[in-house]
Amino acid sequence: MKPMLPHARQAAPQGPVVLVVMDGVGRGAGDEADAVTIAATPTLDRLWAPGVRAELRAHGRAVGLPTDEDMGNSEVGHNALGCGKIYAQGAVLIGRALANGSIFTGAAWQGIVARGLRGGAIHFLGLLSDGNVHSHLDHLEAMLAAAATAGCKRLYVHALLDGRDVPPQSALVYVERTERFLAGLRASGLDARIVSGGGRMKLTMDRYEADWAMVERGWHTHVLGEGRPFPSATAAVETFRAEAPGIIDQDLPGFVVSPPAPMHDGDACVMFNFRGDRAMEISRAFDDGPEFARFDRVRKPDVAYAGMMEYDGDLHVPRSYLVSPPEIERPMGELLATTQVSQLAISETQKYGHVTYFWNGNRSGMFDEHRETYIEIPSDRVPFEQRPWMKAAEITDRLIDELRTGRHQFARVNYANGDMVGHTGAFDATVIAVETVDLQLARLAAAVQQLQGILVVTADHGNADEMFQRDKQGRVQRDKATGQPVVKTSHTLNPVPFSILDPARGDRYEIDPDRAATGGIANVTATCIELLGFTPPDDLEPSLLRFR
Repeated sequence: MKPMLPHARQAAPQGPVVLVVMDGVGRGAGDEADAVTIAATPTLDRLWAPGVRAELRAHGRAVGLPTDEDMGNSEVGHNALGCGKIYAQGAVLIGRALANGSIFTGAAWQGIVARGLRGGAIHFLGLLSDGNVHSHLDHLEAMLAAAATAGCKRLYVHALLDGRDVPPQSALVYVERTERFLAGLRASGLDARIVSGGGRMKLTMDRYEADWAMVERGWHTHVLGEGRPFPSATAAVETFRAEAPGIIDQDLPGFVVSPPAPMHDGDACVMFNFRGDRAMEISRAFDDGPEFARFDRVRKPDVAYAGMMEYDGDLHVPRSYLVSPPEIERPMGELLATTQVSQLAISETQKYGHVTYFWNGNRSGMFDEHRETYIEIPSDRVPFEQRPWMKAAEITDRLIDELRTGRHQFARVNYANGDMVGHTGAFDATVIAVETVDLQLARLAAAVQQLQGILVVTADHGNADEMFQRDKQGRVQRDKATGQPVVKTSHTLNPVPFSILDPARGDRYEIDPDRAATGGIANVTATCIELLGFTPPDDLEPSLLRFR
């Protein structure tokens, strides 16, 4: 029998424990780059009270990434928040597999190479970036070199352009690096080149089925070889920028490089993104048979397809993958389910999978359908900077209604605004996004207090807290021609806030300052378990609370 959580000496609250994840709302420098500080946030200010507040690490080794120079992201952040442990994540696992060569001895890679040795082309599709959030160029180059060494003669790259986890107009840095690497392969007689591409928010990398038209555009571009032709990827980027001054890389249209290189029967394709959320849908388009109905694929070639990792361990998407994801044992949802604690998870489409799939340790479905409720509020399909309030009010409406039923002892909610709007680089819209979240926190705090519950507020990583690039001295960078700050669209290395609103606390407990000083967001799991009146397992990162 799976273990149940023992009751602790402190009593559970009469009402629910509600955990809010303010996606992308970190603790910044408080200067002109910090949209969180510039926003009017009276609720966050009120919650930032002595004894019940802390700054927690949400990046680097604190969430299982290779170094403390690696930004956190929503996937690993929700793994940490939902599981209470620090697991080696995708980039670490792939780095190990490349270093020891195990990635190249597995059946999936051998199947890819076999197609190449029989004359088929090997296509590498993914995010051309070193942001280390969805992918890394080092991984792509290692696989290109291995395929060439194995004797494969046609190696094609389908380059999705980032501008989100890296500077917003840095595409040519990555295109030129890749072109230099491919030129070295061509010097040995291979046909190795970039053959298609486009911005990550324009094609291919949709998530949570928010906009399958993005995936359809990617299919036509990468698989069918249809799109506006250019002599090179560099020419495509330069032309699009000239036609739409100020456009950022993630929004660049799709393109093909002449001569086109569509995918044919006998070819192979590696999706070299290691993060799953934005690789799931294109993987389904490759893997699914005639039952696939999300869009008309027109033609589905016999391609040996493999993902960098298994993106969904329950649905087994994709069927073939190069590196196994971390095996996350007994996440919080399972611990609470076996203890018969009723749970609610709610967010809008853009982050729904984060409070369900990633929260549950990369598992689809529920642990106990009788005691769990999952609610998805459909997201708008418009640019986020045009509606920075997103669906925060609708989420709060539904969440408060659900809490008032008395059915849920623990609830988790994600407000996506700070992250999704922050990624656009639109400063004023991001300020509105943060203010929107603060307003919803005020509503939620009042409802939780009325129900005699406890409200816990934190974030999964930073983003809105640093909207401009900085130089090595930490100063805001400015465009030499205009004097305006250089926009930043990526996550940050800043800590995230953590605070507790518990009207019945009195002097029963406080946040332990020593634990908080070294803690990360993985400590939130045990903290919430204690607030629910249970003793957390010893193998979790310790609770931040100190009881008197």
